[in-house]
Amino acid sequence: MYRVRGYVCLLYFCVIIAHANEQQQQQEKLQQDCGCGKNLNRQSGDNKLDEGSCPVKSNAEDYDELDDEIVKPIHKAVLTANMAEIKAGVYHIGTDQPFFVNDGEGPRRAVDIDGFFMDKYEVSNANFEEFVKATGHKTEAEVFGDSFVFEGLLSEKTKSTIDQAVAAAPWWLPVKGASWRNPEGLDSSIEDRMDHAVIHVSWNDAVAYCKWMGKRLPTEAEWEVACRGGLKDRLYPWGNKLTPNDEHRTNIWQGEFPTNNTEEDGFFGTSPVTHFPPNGYDIYNIVGNVWEWTSDWWQPSHDVGTLKNPKGAVSGKDKVKKGGSYLCHHSYCYRYRCASRSQNTPDTSAGNLGFRCAVSA
Repeated sequence: MYRVRGYVCLLYFCVIIAHANEQQQQQEKLQQDCGCGKNLNRQSGDNKLDEGSCPVKSNAEDYDELDDEIVKPIHKAVLTANMAEIKAGVYHIGTDQPFFVNDGEGPRRAVDIDGFFMDKYEVSNANFEEFVKATGHKTEAEVFGDSFVFEGLLSEKTKSTIDQAVAAAPWWLPVKGASWRNPEGLDSSIEDRMDHAVIHVSWNDAVAYCKWMGKRLPTEAEWEVACRGGLKDRLYPWGNKLTPNDEHRTNIWQGEFPTNNTEEDGFFGTSPVTHFPPNGYDIYNIVGNVWEWTSDWWQPSHDVGTLKNPKGAVSGKDKVKKGGSYLCHHSYCYRYRCASRSQNTPDTSAGNLGFRCAVSA
């Protein structure tokens, strides 16, 4: 799905051949002329990872001999396929009517950001599988040997092997063998979910994938601007009403959390990354479905005034995640709003945590 890297290589190969032929012709001519001429928090303890991300070779190293004016336009055009372009400008993020005050949802503030591109779709299992096959990357869930999974998704066999839970949220269970390949443990697979958002990926895993793609994680400001889809001061990417014309626009929990999901939106867990209508920027599932990592370190307070390309705190313990997930409900986790935010440590993974990438314009 979206085999961008293959297209990049093909186009570069064509450019290389053409460039080489041109240089040969020029050399022959010169000889004739005689001339010259870039909350669920895993406690790592002593498990220090030497390979939080896979080795990445810079695209530029392969093409040092090519003129930038030839390569860059082709590279950018192919790299940004299936990405939405957001123009440079002054936008507003945050809100003066925060629902979770301590989360730092407010105040409403201006940001002056450079143009960028945002993936239209969350990274899917198929996308991530290509990355793993190409690099041999092992996610932190695989290295640690477990990850957090919502109890309602587990088989009775798997649940019978677990005797602990997250104290503040007992529906979250640490499951041995849970990973992006086996989302609910070793007796599950992604075979029929290749077009669903990849989950059980830590911030470090997300960064590794984005680097491999020649991309990066979006800043929180970029993410929120992209979420709003060109609308101003609206709760959701499509407006203020959750289900306009009784139409479900996102994958969240319906019914009574955590005991009864009526699945009115058609899903109990994750959904395909192309499902539900896109926002005004043609971006899909940017709220609900899975939480999405951003590049920012977490901080609950913000500077006022217009900030130029804000990137959050210089350092910290947690990374900002945005958008909420299929487990969010108004009574429990009303964080499927553009201004809402939460955080996790960079090595944390869970069954509702994914990402998408960005590229500077």
